[in-house]
Amino acid sequence: MRTSLSAVLIVLVALLVPASAVAYWADRELGDADRYTAAMSPLARDPAVQNVVVTQGTRALAGQIDAGPFQGSVDTLLGEALRSFVGTPAYRTAWDAANRAAHAAFFRALTNGHGDAVTIDLAPVLAEVKGELIGDGVPFADRIPVTHLSVKVMEYDDLGALREGFRMLQIAGVWLPLLTVVLAVAAVAVAVRRRRAVLATGIGLAVGAVLLWIAVEVCRRLTLDDLPPDVDRPAAGAVYDALTSFLRTTAWLVLVIGLAAALAAWLTGRLRRTP
Repeated sequence: MRTSLSAVLIVLVALLVPASAVAYWADRELGDADRYTAAMSPLARDPAVQNVVVTQGTRALAGQIDAGPFQGSVDTLLGEALRSFVGTPAYRTAWDAANRAAHAAFFRALTNGHGDAVTIDLAPVLAEVKGELIGDGVPFADRIPVTHLSVKVMEYDDLGALREGFRMLQIAGVWLPLLTVVLAVAAVAVAVRRRRAVLATGIGLAVGAVLLWIAVEVCRRLTLDDLPPDVDRPAAGAVYDALTSFLRTTAWLVLVIGLAAALAAWLTGRLRRTP
């Protein structure tokens, strides 16, 4: 009876590992503005994301300037200025500011907001570009109004369902990881042969880590396949990878812990058998 109960608890631990990680990630990583901004910050150097910023920014800026017969030259100059700007520290600062501002909208969309898209407002980036152009004496640069420019990086057919799931994950963000730890300890405590239970629990943790990694990869493929044609897929993939980097790191960490526990239990058994 105790052996069967321990086995059931180990199976539950394996299944709860990915659920616990996702719940904690939704509550503490996506829900925190500082952590969200830190996760998105490396995207300032991503070529695919930079290309979207340059393309959308050039289109927005060019549409605000009437340069008459010089329009083509001005548009080209704006594109070159933006391309050069995205490699500067000022751009990375503006990018972080844009993402910090976007977090409120992103979080609102996943809690009680409306709409089925996740966007980033490039107004801070455009303001920095305008200042750079004026400082360099670029003609017509002072005519550029700094307006909100929302760049769509993710879109879903049914964000409402995603909101419901996100609320549930937030509720479970604290107690579900604790429950997983309690069940792992209980699986060892109730077992008749505790060393074997430790070995099995370690393997269960490793299996849970693999399940988490598979879930992240499958969701990535489904998310990108579901994007509309006007969303840049390489940029969207970079955004997805940045947002889910915590889950990948967690999967590797739990895998190492699980395998280390299983190996330690196995080695202990081998040493005890040694005369």
